[in-house]
Amino acid sequence: MTRVKRGSIARRYRKDILDFASGFRGAHSRLFRTANQQERRALACAYVDRNNRKRTFRRLWIARINAAARKNGITYSSMIHNLFENRVFLNRKTLAQVATLDAYRSSRPVQKINNEKG
Repeated sequence: MTRVKRGSIARRYRKDILDFASGFRGAHSRLFRTANQQERRALACAYVDRNNRKRTFRRLWIARINAAARKNGITYSSMIHNLFENRVFLNRKTLAQVATLDAYRSSRPVQKINNEKG
C-alpha cells in the first residue's frame, strides 16, 4: 500500500480546530491535541447549556409571574390553574413580560377570573 501524507487536508483540519480554540488560554489554543480536546468539551458544554438556558429563563419567568400574582393576593399555581380553567392561553414568557412592564395590565386577567368565580 502506498503512503498517504495528507498534507493540505490535515493542515486545514488542524487549522480549523486551532482557529476555533483561538480564544482559549495557554496550551488549549496553541497545541493541537489539547485544542482538539477542548473543542470537543466546549461543544458538549454548549449543547448542555442551551437546554439549561431554557430552564433558567422559565424559572425567571415563573418568579416574576409569582411576584405579580402575589401583589393581587393569589399564588402562582392558583393563578395558572385559573387561567387554564378560563381558557386564557398565555405562555409564561408573555405573562412575565406583561407583569414586569405593566403592573395594571398584569392584574387584569387575575381580576377578571376572580370576578367570574365570585
